[in-house]
Amino acid sequence: MNFQPIDETSPDQLALEIKGVSKAYSRFPALNNVSLQARDKEFLALLGPSGSGKTTLLRVLAGLEKPDAGEVRFGGEDFLALPVRRRRVGMVFQHYALFRHMTVAQNIAFGLTVRPASERPAKSEIDDRVAKLLALVQLDALGGRFPSQLSGGQRQRVALARALAIEPRMLLLDEPFGALDAQVRRELRRWLRELHDQAGVTTVFVTHDQEEALDLADRVAILKDGELVQIGTPNEVYDNPATPFVFDFLGPSCRIPGVVDSGQLRVADWESAAAPGAPTGAVELFFRPDEVAFAPADGLGLPMHVQGFAQRGPDVRIDCRIGDQAFELQCRGDDLPPGVSVGSEARVRPMRPQVYAA
Repeated sequence: MNFQPIDETSPDQLALEIKGVSKAYSRFPALNNVSLQARDKEFLALLGPSGSGKTTLLRVLAGLEKPDAGEVRFGGEDFLALPVRRRRVGMVFQHYALFRHMTVAQNIAFGLTVRPASERPAKSEIDDRVAKLLALVQLDALGGRFPSQLSGGQRQRVALARALAIEPRMLLLDEPFGALDAQVRRELRRWLRELHDQAGVTTVFVTHDQEEALDLADRVAILKDGELVQIGTPNEVYDNPATPFVFDFLGPSCRIPGVVDSGQLRVADWESAAAPGAPTGAVELFFRPDEVAFAPADGLGLPMHVQGFAQRGPDVRIDCRIGDQAFELQCRGDDLPPGVSVGSEARVRPMRPQVYAA
């Protein structure tokens, strides 16, 4: 299947427009002709492995890097022509970057207190804004503490409050939960989405964590080797991956070679109707290990030899071989046909397969 990373955002909803942005470091192409858009108040995730260009793109938006080519507009304004201070961008880094000698309240107020006198709010206004932000990030009673007296999750909340204090037009988040443990990440994930909705600001969020991106974002832009591979809602990119890379990157996957001929997909001795638009000739069949149906050895599906079997409550993990390849499949115990055990033969049928040219 050939999916193009085309963005159909309505022009009257656009906040951020990135057109043909490229950036190289000593001939290494960090970004290669990247184009994408974000709607007003949208939560857009930039997702990809290390070296995919997502942080470089974020730094271009922040004014920390200048692209070699391309255009960036925000609200119709040429963003690259604006000095950093006038872009009104709030940025949050992975390691907080809080001032250790300042209290929580002073850290949050910092972006306001360093403005030129003609642009600086009155002290009472700054104090009021800090108090409201402390309440927003659920740290009302901690304004007088220093960063060293806070947990990692609390420090990241302070960093977010500081970024919001300047009333940014756009919020940029660079792996903001990368230094936190898994449990705190999950808790802050839900909180961050609620904070975004309350703040009403366009947010661009960089992460290499697929679950984080799919849970948080309105849309996900997937990058690889400096290029945009696919963009869409979490369901769109997960259910219809544009390439084998996207399929693999978004979750556990199984792949088996096959052939499509005359509208029929053949893998081993199993044959099924190919999806409309499937490539013909040699192909690779991809499927998720937990999106399968099982049948007895004389039923329909791919022939499977069971090599291992483990059950945790209602969930079952099956180590098996399909042809000459080893796989680990998952299902509910109730979904298994009788007699499936170590050493037995059975059949397995992918429920939502994707087919790509080999």
